[in-house]
Amino acid sequence: MRHAGPDSLDSIESLLVRLREVPGLAEKKRGVFYRRSRAFLHFHEDPAGMYADVRLSHEFERVRVQTGDEQDALLDRIRHAAG
Repeated sequence: MRHAGPDSLDSIESLLVRLREVPGLAEKKRGVFYRRSRAFLHFHEDPAGMYADVRLSHEFERVRVQTGDEQDALLDRIRHAAG
């Protein structure tokens, strides 16, 4: 599984737009988000789909974000953690 490239990030642009609106998140480069000074979220592409590595606790957790429902669920979890 490799870090998501520009074409893969294009496929989740609507999610990226919504993530940019979450207070406390800063996008250091396209698709790579920090919370405070710590890496918080980035994306991977895989033949099975798109995945996010998100730090909702001390460790990164890999979450599938291929479908709209999966993206919505991730965004809900991030908003809850940031709130």
